[in-house]
Amino acid sequence: MVKVNGTELDIAGKTVSEYLTTTDYDPKRIAVERNGDIVFKSQYDVTVLKDGDSVEIVSFVGGG
Repeated sequence: MVKVNGTELDIAGKTVSEYLTTTDYDPKRIAVERNGDIVFKSQYDVTVLKDGDSVEIVSFVGGG
């Protein structure tokens, strides 16, 4: 199980990219942190989520 924004999900073994394709997140407007470290967008395809990982996804919102 992987904890994403506080919710346990059965996504161990998937890459960050594979997980994101199952969500409504816009990859151009988010930041992903895994176990306290930022995952660079260039690494989404090769970063495999492991059992026990903690992931935080933050969306950027524009406004004025």
